[in-house]
This record gives sequence, C-alpha cells and structure tokens, in this order.
Amino acid sequence: MSMPDLQDQLAISTLMQRWALARDTGDWQALSATAHPGAAMTTTWFDGTFEAFVESCRASWAKGSRSQHFLGGTAADVEGDRAIAQTRMSINVRSRLDGVEVDAVCHGRFFDRVEKREGAWRIAKRSVIYEKDRLDPVDPQARISLDPELLGRFPEGYRHLGYLQARNGARVNSNLPTASGEALERLLREAKAWLASA
Repeated sequence: MSMPDLQDQLAISTLMQRWALARDTGDWQALSATAHPGAAMTTTWFDGTFEAFVESCRASWAKGSRSQHFLGGTAADVEGDRAIAQTRMSINVRSRLDGVEVDAVCHGRFFDRVEKREGAWRIAKRSVIYEKDRLDPVDPQARISLDPELLGRFPEGYRHLGYLQARNGARVNSNLPTASGEALERLLREAKAWLASA
C-alpha cells in the first residue's frame, strides 16, 4: 500500500471515530462536520438528510435520550476521491420498556459512502447493516414480556432494537440491510456501481 493510500485509510478511519465520539457526547458541531452538505443518513429510526439527523439527535438528547456506539476496525475501498468504508460497530441503547429499565445492544457495520472534497474526507451517505441484537433488563431480577406480533415485524438483526424503539414511539423501518438477504445485496450492488463511477 502506497503512502497516499495509507493516508486516505487513516483519514477515513479517523472520520468514523470522530462521528461516534461526537454523536455520543452531544457535540453537534463536530458531528455536523463529519458529513458533506446534503449527505444522507438511514438508520432504524431515521431516513433523511444528515442535517436533519443531527437536529433529531439534538432534540432526543434534550429529552434525556442516550446511546453509545462502540467501533471496531474500519476498512475502506478507495477509488480516486470516493470510497466505501465499512466499520464494525455496536449500538448500545438504555431505555425503558413497560416501566422496566432495559439495555438493547445491536452489532453490525456502518456502511459509508465517503468523498474527498477540497482535500477532506467526509460522509456522503451512511447506511447501517444490522447483524444481531439482544434486549435485557438492567436488573437481572426484573422481567420483560414482548409482544410477538410487534417483534415479528422486524427482521433478525435488529428485531429487539426495533421493538424497543417502536414501543417508545419511533417509526422503525422494517426493510433495512441485515447479515444476509435482498436489502444487503441491493446496498452492496448500488455502492459498487457508485464507486465504479468515480
């Protein structure tokens, strides 16, 4: 790998770390700086512009909502001023379900189209691939009961996270990419075409 390639990999990996730290600490200015103007963001509970995503996060934060994103390694396929970056991650959400304090943990990958504009790598479009999740009461003595019909609306990969979010009022997308399936294949196919057109 050449020195410019290594520099791009390092810059993209650093970008991903900055996103997670800014998102989890409520640093909205720093979070906004991780994406290009007009960037897109799709998660279980949000689908729209990155600017609107930041405002939604800010509003949830003001109401006391907190989540944590733990990142593993980032690998990027770079073609000129475009790249596809995949980052191992886990999303950790503490919330309440029917009056019981619970933790939802979801593992997967951030899947980012990133572009280098005016010398800076930033996110142009973020998708998430949800691979597996679980939901547990914080107090191991507590009991939770899940509605099987609502649980069954969401695919394996983010079934419990989606359930918790839906029960707390979010409109959860039930057709997002998981570890396998049509949604994942479509995401990979579209990203490959986008990268090849660089």
